[in-house]
Amino acid sequence: MNRPPLSSSPIGSLRKRRSKNNVVFIAAGALVFIGLAVLIYWLFQPGKPLSNLIATETPTPTITPSPTNTNTITPSPTETSTPTITFTPTFSAPFTYTVQDGDYLQLIVEKFALGDNAIPLILILNEPYIDTNGNPGGIDPTTQIVIPGQVILLPYPGMPLPTATPLPPDLRPGTLIEYTVQSGDSLAGIANLFNTTIEAISEENSITNPNELFVGQLLRIPVNLVTPTATRPPTSTPITPGPGTVLPTATFTPINVPTNPSGTP
Repeated sequence: MNRPPLSSSPIGSLRKRRSKNNVVFIAAGALVFIGLAVLIYWLFQPGKPLSNLIATETPTPTITPSPTNTNTITPSPTETSTPTITFTPTFSAPFTYTVQDGDYLQLIVEKFALGDNAIPLILILNEPYIDTNGNPGGIDPTTQIVIPGQVILLPYPGMPLPTATPLPPDLRPGTLIEYTVQSGDSLAGIANLFNTTIEAISEENSITNPNELFVGQLLRIPVNLVTPTATRPPTSTPITPGPGTVLPTATFTPINVPTNPSGTP
């Protein structure tokens, strides 16, 4: 009697089926195992959840900063500016001064506080002259102009005017003398002082306005033209020349005075 092949029998079919299932199960189990291994490996990587749970806490070292050598900036003291003190020297004798740009006599007088009589004194101390080379020097009393670089002589503060020489009573009428206008002078007062007239002084010095006298002005006075009077007219304050002041120019006109038959004055 012939047996059917084992593979074609039901038992053979069952065995084949079980064998295939076992292979599948083994393959599936291997895949699961590999997946679990990969997953576990991934979870234990640094920074992953299981790594943070399992890893022991490593104490964070405390960094103690080392002191640094820091230079403390000390604020520098604020320098207090010392006011510049303009020193005005005190003189007890006439002194020299070099004229600066922009100077004029009144400004120089105020700079050194020379007083009311300073301009007449300056003109006296700096009378015009001609040096050996023919160059003019001093200060022209008519214009009172000073030039930068010019060296002039100044009076000391409070220096008095020289005492006027009394007018000789026997001078011929019309004799010309020079007079420097001082503070407080007026043309009428000068005329009364020298026994003359306002008209005579004005004509001799080409003065058109009797009120425009100025301190330091040099006048030529024709004396003894009138009889002396006991009272002196009120005085007026002469003007003080400054920059831009146009000063009158004196014109000297010789006076013909008749002589006595005897030939004596």
